[in-house]
Amino acid sequence: MKFLTLLNRWLLALYLVVASAGLSMAQAPEKTSSSEVLHKLKKLNVLGTVLYVAAHPDDENTRLITYLGNEKLYNTGYLSVTRGDGGQNLIGPEISKDLGIIRTQELLQARRTDGGVQFFTRANDFGFSKNAEETFRIWNKEQVLADMVWVIRKFRPDVMITRFPPDERAGHGQHTASAILAEEAFTAAADPKRFPEQLKYVEVWQPKRLLWNTGVWSFGSQAEFDKYVDKLLKVDVGGYNPLLGESYGEIAAASRSMHKSQGFGASAARGTSIEYLQHTKGDKADKELLESINTSWARVKGGEKVQKLIQKAIDSYKPTEPSAIVPVLLTARKELQKLPDNHWKKLKTEAINEVILDAMGLYLEVTATDYAATPGQPIAFNIEAINRSTTPVTIKAVNYKFAAKDTTLQKQLSVNEPLKYSTTIELPATIAYSQPYWLQKSGTLGMFAVDGLDNVGKPENDPAAQVTFNLTVAGEPLEVTVPVVYKRTDPVEGEIYRPFIVTPPVFVNITEGVYMFADQEPKQVNVRVKAGKANVAGNVALSLPKGWKVEPASAPFSLQAKGFEQNVTFIVTPPKGQHEAELKAVATLDGKNYSQSLSEISYSHIPAQTTFPEATAKIVKLDLKKDGQKIGYVMGAGDDIPTSLRQIGYDVTMLRDSDMRLNYLQQFDAIILGVRAYNTVDRLKHHQPTLMEYVKNGGNLIVQYNTNHALVMPNVGPYPLKLSRDRVTVEEAEVRFLKPDHEVLNLPNKITKKDFEGWVQERGLYFPNEWSKEYEAILSSNDPGEPARDGGLLVAKYGKGNYIYTGYSWFRELPAGVPGAYRLFVNLISLGKNNTSGNAAKSSVK
Repeated sequence: MKFLTLLNRWLLALYLVVASAGLSMAQAPEKTSSSEVLHKLKKLNVLGTVLYVAAHPDDENTRLITYLGNEKLYNTGYLSVTRGDGGQNLIGPEISKDLGIIRTQELLQARRTDGGVQFFTRANDFGFSKNAEETFRIWNKEQVLADMVWVIRKFRPDVMITRFPPDERAGHGQHTASAILAEEAFTAAADPKRFPEQLKYVEVWQPKRLLWNTGVWSFGSQAEFDKYVDKLLKVDVGGYNPLLGESYGEIAAASRSMHKSQGFGASAARGTSIEYLQHTKGDKADKELLESINTSWARVKGGEKVQKLIQKAIDSYKPTEPSAIVPVLLTARKELQKLPDNHWKKLKTEAINEVILDAMGLYLEVTATDYAATPGQPIAFNIEAINRSTTPVTIKAVNYKFAAKDTTLQKQLSVNEPLKYSTTIELPATIAYSQPYWLQKSGTLGMFAVDGLDNVGKPENDPAAQVTFNLTVAGEPLEVTVPVVYKRTDPVEGEIYRPFIVTPPVFVNITEGVYMFADQEPKQVNVRVKAGKANVAGNVALSLPKGWKVEPASAPFSLQAKGFEQNVTFIVTPPKGQHEAELKAVATLDGKNYSQSLSEISYSHIPAQTTFPEATAKIVKLDLKKDGQKIGYVMGAGDDIPTSLRQIGYDVTMLRDSDMRLNYLQQFDAIILGVRAYNTVDRLKHHQPTLMEYVKNGGNLIVQYNTNHALVMPNVGPYPLKLSRDRVTVEEAEVRFLKPDHEVLNLPNKITKKDFEGWVQERGLYFPNEWSKEYEAILSSNDPGEPARDGGLLVAKYGKGNYIYTGYSWFRELPAGVPGAYRLFVNLISLGKNNTSGNAAKSSVK
């Protein structure tokens, strides 16, 4: 074991320079213009609430949400039943839980853009499902319903809107399920016998009506829609808001475009845009969405005085002197505090406080000198406060809630002169790590494990640390709570923000998620130990099941500075026979065990995300033979197939645009196109003739799934084939052999039904449904009650080589360490490389 002193010095220097490189500015404090202050001011006098319900991130209608929140000024929320973990990712390799984190943040950015409020349930997006029955077999329906009822009782919508109908027209089992649940929750939220444990914290609530946001898409044709359209409620959401300087279509497009991982960038729309709503439950509306619902302060007993004072502020508002409304808003706030405690009192008190701060241009910021700290660690904070108005403001005290510490200040802020100072606070030893609340415990395929009601419905954790300023504004007390953030200045981008987080003192990252043992040879397992604070020393070991051997049993580590890393290599030897198991890396520090790894997600359109998954890896000993060695790989939307292939000994070269020359490509036994390559790599339309010539000369070209929308070229194969939306979502669905004697099922590995056991999430997606006679369909599968889907694996001879199109989900199965998926994928690579006789093929049967 070497202690890499020189490397650690270099790592420290690098850490200080680039620890926050590539992070977004998404956490920057909001700065509100004078026209936006007036917009918020007008919203204070509107007491209406609408909740939009659908299944996934990107299902929501941002046009309608934007219109309701900014034209009608209603409190508008979106309840996404799931976080979208089961989708695909167009911007990177993250799938499953990491993709759910990305899509959660994309939804939050969308709501920051269109002004809505975001909610979730505990349901997990387990992948595409064909019907609600399948969805409810995997979700805990009663628990998801309870979560939806909880959100309704807390948010108290006057009207609910679903994106989908409660039947097969929804096109996805989870879509259908979201509508079924919304209809049940609409009634259950008002029933004190349903989920009575919630009533300790909330009251029952009955929305006035439930509608379905429909359109031509649900009627099959424009002609059918035209027959029914007069029965639908119509809302023109295409207006222009002069205070915001944009039409609702423009704002909605910016909101929609936050769903970058799904490739949902949208064009801005201007002018009339009609949304259609069909009555589902409750009182029917004939002309207006919130028809017969009082959305003024008259719905709150004693609220008329508040309304008059807010209207006075609106009428007297001067864009060049917004702070002039502060005295009347303080008076309105006093009147509001006299009212009995209720939902609107709480909501509007927070809103009035926000408008007061915005009108004064009051800026309060607390930044940490590092973006991460560990429990018990002292951390330096920089505080900045400035009052950019003539309204007198005094800071009476500063409360560091996370450390239960108050600092008395008694400092009046001079007009437009910043108050800046620094302080050091020790984090409590009991402060929680910043792990997303829904990932803190192991759940099921269909549900995240979340204890209690505190977090249910919330889109993300509360900030790791918050600071409260106790102020007086024109003599009136006012509390303002701000999150602690980290800020640095980038020489190109300027100020860069990211969330402040609390981490374990040490991380153990296993360099691979899966280790595949194709024979009895041992493999190196590298563990990267990283310091979450200075001066950590201890031992790291691998925990393995019986039959597996590891050397050494443990190894020491010593890291002098935060961010230092040390690589430790273990040699793992598999048992005989085929086995699947899990190993775990554990660091022992000061008598405590730590098994958290460090995972960071960084994209420019969302705040940086940091999680601490358990440091585990799947280990698989499998019976595997392979022919060929060199593979060229063209990355598409992003996947981990190259890493998986290297695990079993292949030499994988990532092909660049400049590599796509026939004389260069002919060195490879196979060329593989990553998932959605023909959707995302525009240059493929220029390289297609070269790839076809490579096949013609004897190469194997393996094309993984593409969607049938937005292909960079119409023909992706040497012969005609048509992509469809056909998919097999049940991962246990039977797989039938259409060509049992075909080489791809026999050499070099004999494929049996057992090779299709243990698959994850699905069989495959976007199978071709039409192809020319030159293709041979090798496998057939289908979901229950559906016709056979034969297009998941097509093989065609072209010249001396083979063209293979496959919609089976290798991008999920190989990184998940599914043995049979490896065996069949190796056969695809090896196709035509084995020159043994048929008798030799028969002898390979186990």
